[in-house]
Parts: sequence; C-alpha cells; structure tokens
Amino acid sequence: MMNTDFLGRAQLLLGDDVMQRVAQQRVIVFGCGGVGSWCIEALVRSGIRHLTIVDFDRVSITNINRQLMATQETVGQVKVEAMRDHLLTINPEADITIRNEVYNQDSASSFQLDDYDYVIDAIDSLPDKQLLIEQATRSKAKLFSSMGAALKLDPTRVQVAEFWKVKGCPLARALRQRFKKSQRFPARKFQCVFSEELVRNQGIGEQANGSLVHITAIFGFTLAGLVISDIQKRTKLV
Repeated sequence: MMNTDFLGRAQLLLGDDVMQRVAQQRVIVFGCGGVGSWCIEALVRSGIRHLTIVDFDRVSITNINRQLMATQETVGQVKVEAMRDHLLTINPEADITIRNEVYNQDSASSFQLDDYDYVIDAIDSLPDKQLLIEQATRSKAKLFSSMGAALKLDPTRVQVAEFWKVKGCPLARALRQRFKKSQRFPARKFQCVFSEELVRNQGIGEQANGSLVHITAIFGFTLAGLVISDIQKRTKLV
C-alpha cells in the first residue's frame, strides 16, 4: 500500500479542497527535456495524479547535465519510459500515460487536448511549438508555455509574462514572427516563462546552445507553480 504522507506538507499549505482538486486535474506535458522533466517532477510531487508525457527522444549523455531522468544508467532509454519509471517511485498510484512520439502536423489530430485541464508546452521545435500553441489556445485546456531556457546563467532573471509581452527572448520573437507571417494567431492569451538574459557560448565544439540545470529546472518548476496556483485560484471561486 502506498504511503500518502509525502503530500502532507503540500496539504498543510494548500488545504484539503485544493489538494482534492489537484488530484482530479488532467495535465499533458509536451517535451520531457531540460524544462519539461522538472515540470513533470514538480507536478507529481505536488499531487497531480493524471499526467500524460509526450516526447520522441531517447536519453543521451549530453542530457545528464540538465534533465531529471537522465543518468549514466538511463542513457539510451526512451525518455518518457525512464521518466514514468521514476515518477512511479514517487507515487505508485499515479496515472501516467506516455507517448513516445513527436507532436507535429501529422500527429496533432491524435491528441485530444479538450480532454485535459492543462497543457504544458516545453517543445523546442519552432513549427511544432507554433502548432501546439495554436491548437491548445483553441481547446478547453489552459496553456502554459516555456520560452528559450538556453544561454542563461542568472536564475534571478527568470520571470513570467503574457506571450505578447515577453521581452528579450529570441524564441518568443521568432514565434511572433511566424504567427504574423502565417496570419494564424493564438486564439487567446497565455502565460510564458522566460528570461531576458542572453549570453554566448564560451566553448568550442558541438553546434548547440549551452544550458544549465539551475536555469532549466527553474523554468520547469515555474511552469508547475503556475498550474498549482491556477488550481488554487479556481478552487476558491467554486
């Protein structure tokens, strides 16, 4: 039998009514990387029981510095499988659905976003991110989105703003340009986690943007915090 005492401190802070509502919510997270994995972790540790995780990739050695489920032992494993196995050690009774696939134009119709209360966007690919934002803002679910978490060092500069008010983020700027060029816009406003900071890679080698766990995790934890705070506000309105 599962020991439910792990939620005791959350219950003290949020109260019985909020915790019951947290347990009832259905959340889908797109992206199980440096941001998404920490968001997922925080959601389950906060009492979310019904969770769907979407990611197409396998754990690589370069993931270990910033992705929760990435260890020397999990290199080569399917990310969503490694993440599910880890989450079930926290709450064996959690309802974890995994989808080892890409969210894109071909697969989007297979995701019934109306079935969820919250959609978390932690996707890197610009076309896929644009599509998810378009679809999620037209669904019944509430969307929270991560902007770019790479090339950051200062954790105190991570903040939250409505998408069209995000400043200093190249990813947000590129997304806005894509929306304007396509003349397909989000159906409603949504909150984003971002940082205005932008530093340059110092190392020479792989053509990728450097990133560190103390930034990506804060992005992920902030997304989870937005979900829990929203549930608390909605509970008080009932």
